[in-house]
Parts: sequence; structure tokens; C-alpha cells
Amino acid sequence: MLAAFEGWNDAGEAASGALDHLRRVWGAEQVAELDPEEYHDFQVNRPQVALDDDGRRTITWPTTRIFAATAPASGRTVVLVHGIEPSMRWRRYTSELLEHARRLGVETVITMGALLADVPHTRPIPVSSTTDDDELLRRLSLERSTYEGPTGIVGVVSEAAATAGLPSLSLWAAVPHYVGQSPSPKAVLALLGRIEEVLGEPVPLGDLTDDARAWEHGVDELAGEDAEIGEYVRQLEEAKDTADLPEASGEAIAREFERYLRRRPDEGKDGLTGG
Repeated sequence: MLAAFEGWNDAGEAASGALDHLRRVWGAEQVAELDPEEYHDFQVNRPQVALDDDGRRTITWPTTRIFAATAPASGRTVVLVHGIEPSMRWRRYTSELLEHARRLGVETVITMGALLADVPHTRPIPVSSTTDDDELLRRLSLERSTYEGPTGIVGVVSEAAATAGLPSLSLWAAVPHYVGQSPSPKAVLALLGRIEEVLGEPVPLGDLTDDARAWEHGVDELAGEDAEIGEYVRQLEEAKDTADLPEASGEAIAREFERYLRRRPDEGKDGLTGG
């Protein structure tokens, strides 16, 4: 199960954007929906009015929708959860979500999030990958989370899944805070790249690479027009390049080569099930 939630956990709409992309390219079909009346304050997340093809007014309520898709390369069934961080009853919400996961045969829960950070837009978007599951730590070379402080629904769902006996891991993209407005296609691209690695499943990117390049070019122009922003970006680049020097290693090159192989027919590996 891959889950993303709009709101506090979704800087630049990177996590929800990555999930929407997977839903489209994998042809996912909706299989369930949570009752929004139980979990949302409609004065905070208001329903949206729109006109349908016949000119009739329809209302779309803010809710959590659950989709099922078949990953093309592996044939694995993947459950996609697109939600909005609930306003109330988080424990009941999480319990209902995990009940759907059990009903659909989910074996691993992957939550996605994005946060604003002091990172330059000109470098690859960092994606942290953490888990408390010993088997996933070993098999996928993840890290244990050391974060302490306020948490969102992403953290609550991850903890509840682990308590229920479902291995869980969390992927977080770091979005440059000085261009944190939505959308952030480069952060979406970074999350999808990490999902490819974890699942061992190539993800068709469509126009996303061009969108990310256009986004970066637009921010370059902004930095070029504002000397203060330009200088700040250069400082971030220097700090990032210094911190990343150890990454110019055989391990980093191997990861990129494995990603290349996954994009070739019949060369991919099944990341979560060990090949």
C-alpha cells in the first residue's frame, strides 16, 4: 500500500502528486472511500462545486479514496491511498484505513510525505527513506528515523501499521522552502524514483521530466532576477556539494546503474519481495 495525504505532510503537493501520477499510469480503479463526515471539518476542507458535462452542479466532498492497480512489470497488486489529513478522530481514521489494507491483502505499507527544507533547487531533491522494521532495514538499506516532535497523519499511519504487524516504511522529499508553492514536479520526480527503487518496478514518467526541467528553469530565472535569492541559492549549493562528497562513491554509481537496468525490459528486480 502506497499512501499520501494532502495538507501538513505534503509540501509542494509532492507526495499527493506522486500518488496521482501512479494512479494514472497504472490505470488504478477506485475500490473504497471513507465517509468524510466522520473525519473532516468542512469549514477547514470545504467541498467543491463543479459543473458536469450536462451542465448540472455536483459537489465533491473532501475524503480519502482507495484505489487498486496492477504494477505492469511484476504483476503485483498495489493499493493506492489518496487522502486529506483528517481534522478529527485520527485513531478511528487510521484503524479504518488499515482494515481496508487487511481486506485487500496488503503486506507492506509505504507512506509518502514532503517537507520544506534548506536545499537548493539546482541539485537532486533529497528523499529520506526510513523504517523501524529490521527486515526492511536490512533488505532495502534504509535508515531508522531519529525524528522527535510534532507528527502528522503520515507518522500516525506508519506507527499504527507497524503495531498491527504490517511492515512499514516512509519516504520524505525535501522541497526547497523558497519555492515551496505547488506544484513541485522535481520533488514528485524524486519520490517516484525512490518508489522505483523500493518496489523494483519501473514507473513511466510521461511529461514529468520535462515539467521538472521547466520548473527548475523558472526558478533559475527568479534567482537571476533577485540578487539576494541568487546568493542564498549559491550558499545552499556549496553546503549541499560539501555534504554530498562521500556520495561520489561506487555505491552511489551502483544505485544509478540498477535504476537504469530496471527501465530495461525483463531486467527489473522485485524490491519488496527480494527478487
